[in-house]
Amino acid sequence: MNSDRLLEQMAGLHPKVMDLSLDRMHRLLEALGHPERKLPPVIHIAGTNGKGSTQAMIRAGLEADGLKVHAYTSPHLARFHERIVLAGEMIFEADLVAVLEETMQVNAGEPITYFEITTCAAMLAMARIEVDYTLLEVGLGGRLDTTNVVESPRLTIITPISLDHQSYLGDTLAEIAGEKAGIIKRGVPCVVGPQPDEVREVIEAKAEKMQARLLIAGQDFHSYEERGGMVYQDEMGLLDLPLPALIGAHQVENAGAAICALRILGVDTAEAALLQAKWPARMQKLKHGPLIEAAPKAELWLDGGHNPAAGKALAEALTRLPERPLYMVCGMLNTKDIGGYLAPLAKRAVRLTGVSIPDETATLSADEICAAAQAAGMVANTAESVSAAVAGIVAEAANARILLCGSLYLAGRILQENG
Repeated sequence: MNSDRLLEQMAGLHPKVMDLSLDRMHRLLEALGHPERKLPPVIHIAGTNGKGSTQAMIRAGLEADGLKVHAYTSPHLARFHERIVLAGEMIFEADLVAVLEETMQVNAGEPITYFEITTCAAMLAMARIEVDYTLLEVGLGGRLDTTNVVESPRLTIITPISLDHQSYLGDTLAEIAGEKAGIIKRGVPCVVGPQPDEVREVIEAKAEKMQARLLIAGQDFHSYEERGGMVYQDEMGLLDLPLPALIGAHQVENAGAAICALRILGVDTAEAALLQAKWPARMQKLKHGPLIEAAPKAELWLDGGHNPAAGKALAEALTRLPERPLYMVCGMLNTKDIGGYLAPLAKRAVRLTGVSIPDETATLSADEICAAAQAAGMVANTAESVSAAVAGIVAEAANARILLCGSLYLAGRILQENG
């Protein structure tokens, strides 16, 4: 049996009544022999935006120092295997099948969510291979996230927090911050990226209760652009560095948290962390595939950001590119704030083309996206597919800059279809 079939079976185990707790995780992990207690030292990362980019920079820095690293992230873009990196390599199909089968057998048909059982499988795989560090990215929230079963991480990190997933995490920034701060553990240092005051206050209160040392951006460490480069400064001194390979002012902020984490771990590879980090679908320039062949004179960029903060960061990142007419192709889920996402981008685009995300039941229709764009003051139309949208754009402006955006699910589909 291949991994796709096993994952499909796992999805069928979802509880009929969903309760937000860690009870199912604790039950299965105990039956598996507590792999979460056998993981190599864990760096646990929560936040609304920047988790993946920060993880990618930390991983690049650790690996540049000759250290071996596991990494767990979600969702995947093209293949589930992306979620589980073992000693620097994406998990092989045979190994994934073996660990999924074992986890399914031990679970014995008990109700459990897809993310819970696959996280248990990932922890089982990572616990069996000795490396130097495990990078563990929160899926949703923090306090009740399936990854929050690690009792004593080496370090925790909270990247910038903004409004997202309100139906699960709360309607205010303070409520959401309370959930994210749930990863803070007693006596474990926590690196905190730039936050609004009400978020920082919640994190500080949690850290005080847990007697956890905080290192806060703008207070304990600073990262900023200067003369075409980046400056990082903390109590250990000042570093003059190149700008991160990942584009945008928000990536300078993420880089600051990553460097702070590396310095806590005693790793001095800041430049490698910035230049060698790779994180697909975050202002990624596409270089090959059918879309590129259909638009040889155009630039195609892919970004999976999907909330208002991501829209603002994307708008800023676009200002760093040489001048070209900007056209957007957008697909988005109906659980997202599309108006808030489009607002900072509205004045930058010549036109937006709305598309639905193939095989996603929660997708907004192309017509709904078009209407939202028009409400934001944009010229907008629809297309049956991304390829049809790109063809329509290059017929009008062969040298266009085309931004494919709005959802990681759309980004994953594009990456699959373009190698």
